[in-house]
Amino acid sequence: MSTTTPPTETVAIGTFDDNKKTNPFVAVLRTQAFQILLVLLAIIIVFSILAPESFAQWSNFRLIIQNASILAVLAVGMTYVIITAGIDLSVGSVLVFSGVVAALVMRAMGGEGWGVAIVGIIVSILSGVCWGLLNGFLIAKAKIPPLIVTLGSLGMALGLAQILTGGVDVRDVPTVLTVSIGYGNVFGSVPIISVIALVVVVIGAIVLHYTRFGLYTLAVGSSEIAARRVGVKVDAQLIKIYTISGALAGLGGILSLSQFSTTAIAGQTQTNLNVIAAVVIGGTSLFGGVGTIMGTVVGLFIPAVLQNGFVITGVQPFWQQVAVGAVLITAVYVDQVRRTAATRGNSQGLWRKFLSGGRRG
Repeated sequence: MSTTTPPTETVAIGTFDDNKKTNPFVAVLRTQAFQILLVLLAIIIVFSILAPESFAQWSNFRLIIQNASILAVLAVGMTYVIITAGIDLSVGSVLVFSGVVAALVMRAMGGEGWGVAIVGIIVSILSGVCWGLLNGFLIAKAKIPPLIVTLGSLGMALGLAQILTGGVDVRDVPTVLTVSIGYGNVFGSVPIISVIALVVVVIGAIVLHYTRFGLYTLAVGSSEIAARRVGVKVDAQLIKIYTISGALAGLGGILSLSQFSTTAIAGQTQTNLNVIAAVVIGGTSLFGGVGTIMGTVVGLFIPAVLQNGFVITGVQPFWQQVAVGAVLITAVYVDQVRRTAATRGNSQGLWRKFLSGGRRG
């Protein structure tokens, strides 16, 4: 009786022993995240040449970074979700709901001071945690597809936010939140909101790549069946991941409240799609099992830089949607080609694969 371990199980827990030794430098060059980074650098160079006196300035880069900070927080949670071959369409609505609940609580407490602000921060994050737990439980235990669950919670969270406010934005935000987190700086001109986002990104990257939790996340995305066979508690892992996504959406809610001094109920309609696009463009596979936080950050800045550059150079910003859509489709195609090639043991180049119409050669 053979005792050979099935390949799917071995790959799922990241212990596959490939006899072909690859140069680490070459391996980095081949990653989709690095290739997307080259695209981002090319875009920055083009806009810097076209508008050197306005685009290629620290003040402008600072604005781009600040505008992308909240999306970066949400994108960390979304990266974990998509690595498991899931999806979370509710992050934008959960952000709004969390901000609304926090704003109403802070207004009821008097609306000013750090004591009130801290309560608001806790309430916002806990609100996100509750939605994340609900999503995770329905997906892991009730076995409802993530697309359906999070589409439903998207509508529920946004609808409840509108019910609580009567559809009118709450503008009673403590001044300390706006002055410190929303528009505060450290080291002279570095936005505090961007520092918070950086901390989340770094923690997310360390957990994903250097902890057992991250290994289990990748294992679930690689093969849920194999992960169960090697002892991973898949249901509990999924619940934790969706809870993290919800918690980060709650954190995004208080950050948004601090930055805009209002709940901005109607201002987050495209947030979920923008975050998903950034994660996929950054190299995280929709099929699961592959993804990096750094790639997500790079993917996040491509639409941000495009939008900023188009405005500065006088190009209609609507072209940003066209460009991002094209990059998104290309990223998914590249991922699909690579997965097909890996499955077949085919190492032919991407362009050869494209020109041959996907035929093995």
